[in-house]
Amino acid sequence: MPQSNSFPPHFSVANFELTIWPVTFRLGPHETCKLAPFGFSLFRMRRVYALTLFIVCMQVRSVGFGAESAEINLDYVAARALERAQAPFHSPSANLPPSLRPDSLTYDKYRQIEFRHDRALWAADQLPYHVEFFHPGYIYHEPIKINEFTASHTQPIRFVEDFFNYHTLDIAKDIPADTGYAGFRVLNQLNGPGKWDELGSFLGASYFRLLGKNLSYGESARGLALDSGETDRPEEFPIFTDWWLCKPDKNDTQLKLYALMDSVSCSGAYSFTIYPGETTAVEINAVIYFRTPEKIAAVNKDRKPLKTFGLAPLTSMFWIGKNMERRFDDYRTEVHDSDGLLVHMGNGEIFWRPLDNPPAMRHQVFNAPNIRGFGLLQRERNFAAYQDMFNLYHQVPSVWVEPQGKWGEGNLHLLELSTQYEGLDNVVAFWDPKNKPAPLQPYRFGYTLYWEGGAADLKRSENRVVSTREGTDGQFQGARQFVIDFDGPLFDQIPEDKPPVAIANCSGTAKIVDNFVMRNAYQGTWRVFLKVQPQPGNHEPIDLRCTLQQGTNAIGETWTYQWSPP
Repeated sequence: MPQSNSFPPHFSVANFELTIWPVTFRLGPHETCKLAPFGFSLFRMRRVYALTLFIVCMQVRSVGFGAESAEINLDYVAARALERAQAPFHSPSANLPPSLRPDSLTYDKYRQIEFRHDRALWAADQLPYHVEFFHPGYIYHEPIKINEFTASHTQPIRFVEDFFNYHTLDIAKDIPADTGYAGFRVLNQLNGPGKWDELGSFLGASYFRLLGKNLSYGESARGLALDSGETDRPEEFPIFTDWWLCKPDKNDTQLKLYALMDSVSCSGAYSFTIYPGETTAVEINAVIYFRTPEKIAAVNKDRKPLKTFGLAPLTSMFWIGKNMERRFDDYRTEVHDSDGLLVHMGNGEIFWRPLDNPPAMRHQVFNAPNIRGFGLLQRERNFAAYQDMFNLYHQVPSVWVEPQGKWGEGNLHLLELSTQYEGLDNVVAFWDPKNKPAPLQPYRFGYTLYWEGGAADLKRSENRVVSTREGTDGQFQGARQFVIDFDGPLFDQIPEDKPPVAIANCSGTAKIVDNFVMRNAYQGTWRVFLKVQPQPGNHEPIDLRCTLQQGTNAIGETWTYQWSPP
């Protein structure tokens, strides 16, 4: 059946097709079931299939019923977010059927459930994007509602058990049609014609991941980070509870999505415009409404007022790296999805903060008014550094945040948690505005995320730190030695007999006892040797900074770090 982006609204998967009025199902390549306005008829089918097709039609009767005439945009979703904010938060987990809860649907059972790839949304129409759904249940206990929309209408995509292969599980009939899904993934011919690869996934709370060409999944992004890293209160995790997916045209080079986010403290509306490519970009615009204290207390009377309101949060993993102070028994010398935080400050300064897996949590805050950009990057792109043939850490994306307009006064936060293995995302970066929104007043912001490989990373800061190493120093008692390599076109122009000077400083609880610069002819870099000695008895974190300077001119980015004496 041909499709149109005008009325009647239309939902399709490869072996199902539904039109609202009159109602039509295409159940396979040749069979169709149609519900006329005042009757029911079966046609274009063999009589031997009649009863079977009737039963299947009844099973999928609720896939897309309930269409409404509406123009879906950010204002449409924001109006619903404001309506949510005027009432106490209601968790979607309260609606989860008992058969899908973790005590019934265990890890091993959940792994049996597979989406049937031939049931993907828009696959039957040869459109540039396909959507597959994640089954609710197990740890994904907050089912979400998903809608499809066109230029003039929207309709729900209700839960259909036939989308999934349950293998030996016998739970499909226990799941109501209005349950919803755990999330979804988007497929696109990203890496070549005729090859449908994952472009991104949206699964769990407000987490999502995207991919550029020939990249593998690594770090994640989130809608908001609320009180992340605060030691006197638990973190609050907002949820994308409702989605609207725009049905693309055949020649579309972008995909439009909208989401309604909800949480105890606030609700919000998000728009995502995804542009796949060598670097995949997603433009994000959001409107947030904070709840009044009364509405928050109705759900959690002990909830403190938000301390940090993290915009554009990134979440990554760093277990083992060159600069590790702790050592783990593993054949790989590096294991991480990101190895540093790159920041473009509002005043033009660029700095690089290598990541670490500290013995205890570190929470570093940078004053960053009108920040121009920041990102968790994977600079090490050499397979030899990882030696991992199963987790392709040398091919994971770096993610760069570029604010739209000026964000004003605020701080950039970097949170590093201690971890004993690679399965835990232990790094978070976000920007926190100084002025928090008043209850029920719209707070608007926008930014673009770039999911990119090493070649694109290089353009963010050409004259840069390429490695950081550290260890004990045998010359000065209690001192720590940091070895930092700088590289880039400007550094290559410096004569070997006229080395740059390292301008280094540290916080007041320590002192720099030595620093010098040498040409590293083996790697073609300039290497800084920096020795730091903490005050006796000091165990508080020490902030470090180092910039290379030729004459009166600073060269390239600033290296910054935080070290905790034992």
